[in-house]
Amino acid sequence: MREMQFAINEVYNFQDHYKTLTHQNADQADSDMVDMVLENMGQFSEEVLGPMNETGDVEGCKWLAEDKVTTPTGFKDAYDTYREGGWQGLSFPEEWGGQGLPQSLSIFISEMAATANWTWTMFPGLSKGAVNTLISHGSPELKEKYLPRLVSAEWTGTMCLTEPQCGSDLGQVTTKAIPQPDGSYKITGTKIFISCGDHDFTDNILHCVLARLPDAPEGTKGISLFAVPKYTVHDDGSLGDFNNTKIGRIEDKMGCHGSPTCEINFEDAIGHLIGEPNRGLNHMFTFINTSRLGTAIQGLAGAENAYQNSLWYAKERLAMRSLEKGMRSMEQVADPIIVHPGVRMMLLTQKCITEGGRAMIYECAKLADQYEDAVRAGNDAEAHSIDEKMAFVTPILKGFLSEVGVEAANLGVQIYGGHGYIKSNKQEQYLRDVRISAVWEGTTQIQALDLLGRKIMLQKLKPIDEKCSEFRSFALQHITSSNSQIRAHAISLLSHAVEWQYITYRLAMNAKSSKNSLGVASVDYLMYSGYVTLAYNWLKMEVAAQSALDSGNMTQEKDFYESKMQTGAFMFDNILPRTRSLKATMFTPTESVMGMPPKNFSFDHAL
Repeated sequence: MREMQFAINEVYNFQDHYKTLTHQNADQADSDMVDMVLENMGQFSEEVLGPMNETGDVEGCKWLAEDKVTTPTGFKDAYDTYREGGWQGLSFPEEWGGQGLPQSLSIFISEMAATANWTWTMFPGLSKGAVNTLISHGSPELKEKYLPRLVSAEWTGTMCLTEPQCGSDLGQVTTKAIPQPDGSYKITGTKIFISCGDHDFTDNILHCVLARLPDAPEGTKGISLFAVPKYTVHDDGSLGDFNNTKIGRIEDKMGCHGSPTCEINFEDAIGHLIGEPNRGLNHMFTFINTSRLGTAIQGLAGAENAYQNSLWYAKERLAMRSLEKGMRSMEQVADPIIVHPGVRMMLLTQKCITEGGRAMIYECAKLADQYEDAVRAGNDAEAHSIDEKMAFVTPILKGFLSEVGVEAANLGVQIYGGHGYIKSNKQEQYLRDVRISAVWEGTTQIQALDLLGRKIMLQKLKPIDEKCSEFRSFALQHITSSNSQIRAHAISLLSHAVEWQYITYRLAMNAKSSKNSLGVASVDYLMYSGYVTLAYNWLKMEVAAQSALDSGNMTQEKDFYESKMQTGAFMFDNILPRTRSLKATMFTPTESVMGMPPKNFSFDHAL
């Protein structure tokens, strides 16, 4: 709670930010109300969701019939409590039954719930994507029929993209949508990897399904988006017949056992068009981007869990003697492993990722508030400008935080040693659960190509110019700081911002002679971008912490703020230098990657 309050109040000053929002109920989001929301969700997460996390992993979900999947013990009761508390509608418009509060509040509570129990949080999280998609692209009739029940959490929603023959390459989608005389469509096809595709939480589930009309052009330009409920819905809102959304199986997965990953066979299921024909992929990106931010939070949650679980163990586990006599506990047979440099470096890495990752997400939360405010004000130009900024940071958040979240969880196993491989100590579950974050909603490689190709090169480098200018400006504000550490780190950030821009221009030049050079560089480029963004947020935290220390009013929290400064030093000394190797491998000669014929990868010369 204290870490969240630091980021909310002292680093990003959300109270002043809320005063700039004119078309949301931001005036209600004063510090007392924000604290109340955090405390209540904290209590729910700690007392209800957290204890079920291991239960969900052990029990998993069960597929009983083509229209019935059950969830682990306690999951449905927790969802009922969540629904009754009105949590789902916290930041959705009042006209659909929400409370109309800033989007950032929903992001804050999502972090808590995700850390306590990621697989449970997926159910309401996916529904938020369905709500955002209908608000942005749905007809008035579809909104009226589905939004009130989705916003109230009476029903849930899913995203149905992937098919057996295609994953991220959605141009290969073959699911059919046949027009009917009444204006509806019959949807037929198989979708796989559908998270929370069926469950026992609610009476109905709305599937957002990508499919093709009979006269659709080939590729991604011929995909449309449809609302397909599990049970048909009459005009009066009552439920009709089962809509032939048949569950073919649920997957037996490495992790995330508490949420079912379903194969859904749509057999002449009745659906209704969302938005315009053949514009489905564009519309679905509203859902996808909601999920990508959620996946960034999953990476943060994995790191937070691993750090919390590692820290107490490192303080209590005794092994060997400290290399420094002054740190030895002579009254004990050995010293706590937290005194050993190797363990200390792993803990500090987790701490850098967790606290810096939170700041990165909260920075994006501000943009989400500003975007929603511009939309409600009818300011299309402002909304478009903010949307472009969010589009630029989304692949960095999703790609980078999922990768380093996996790293932090893996370090948690390492800190425990052999005990980290034992299920009862929970660390191995955190690693298994977070591992998918770097895969779904577009793999790290897809995010990297999106960042470097679509978001930067296709926009003629405008986004990187703007972001590097922002970082340089902030660094220059603190380059003359009286604090030597802040001054040194501001110089380092300034140098990296200049280099980030230079690297981008150099890659753009290389791409003129070899398009594959972007593919070779893209993942290293994404991770480089993530580390520089992480450093920017750490410098912001150092400035806030030093300001508190200088004020002299926080003596009882002196250790908290000094910890921020000390972790910031580790960030710039030990984590940010990773950019050196990334810069080198970013410019790997294309031939060393692409020169080998596929047949030479195998000893089977018959291939």
